[in-house]
Amino acid sequence: MMAIPALPDDIEWRIEPGLLDYATALADMEARAEEIAASTARERIWLVEHPALYTAGSSAQASDLIEARFPVHTTGRGGQYTYHGPGQRIVYLNIDLARRGRDVRRFVQALEGWMIGALADLGVPCWTAPGRVGVWTHGRDGREAKIGAIGVRVRKWVTLHGLSINVAPDLSHYGGIVPCGISEFGVTSLADLGKASDMLTLDNALAAHAADFLSAIGTTPHPVASTS
Repeated sequence: MMAIPALPDDIEWRIEPGLLDYATALADMEARAEEIAASTARERIWLVEHPALYTAGSSAQASDLIEARFPVHTTGRGGQYTYHGPGQRIVYLNIDLARRGRDVRRFVQALEGWMIGALADLGVPCWTAPGRVGVWTHGRDGREAKIGAIGVRVRKWVTLHGLSINVAPDLSHYGGIVPCGISEFGVTSLADLGKASDMLTLDNALAAHAADFLSAIGTTPHPVASTS
């Protein structure tokens, strides 16, 4: 059974069924951000999966695209190259930072804390590392490996993009890029670590910690003219 987080009425929690086209998701997310900035729509936490693709963030280096095995999308989020595909949970967040202190660093740290809390519930201890955005754990070989990534953009103080967590993707697909520009560490997943690797289990863990995430980024009253 899917857990529904106890969120304020002015925040939408949405889970998209199936695999969502990336360009469609991007257009929807950008439109929602404009509506939030205009106070005509609710903030949104949107859980999706994409077909296999690579995205290039604003700091992407051409040399980090080793082989374009899948479509490559240039995007305005921060960061470098990353992979999205089936078995990976993407969480897109349209959050109004104008009502939450306008602190982008705090927002990113709250995202990291959200992932760490949810993954701990699934038996995966994770941490952050200086100079490396995202969350890390020990891979099967005992070395540090990335299991959760973050890439955000802020427009008119409304956030776009968000985080990704590897549940059970094909990790070989990362071989076409240098993930996040970091070549000395690998990537891992819940399945690779022998943990519960169905999307519903992760979604429930994320739902259980959603209120803590929102508390970490701060809340203030903010009237919305209409909801969508």
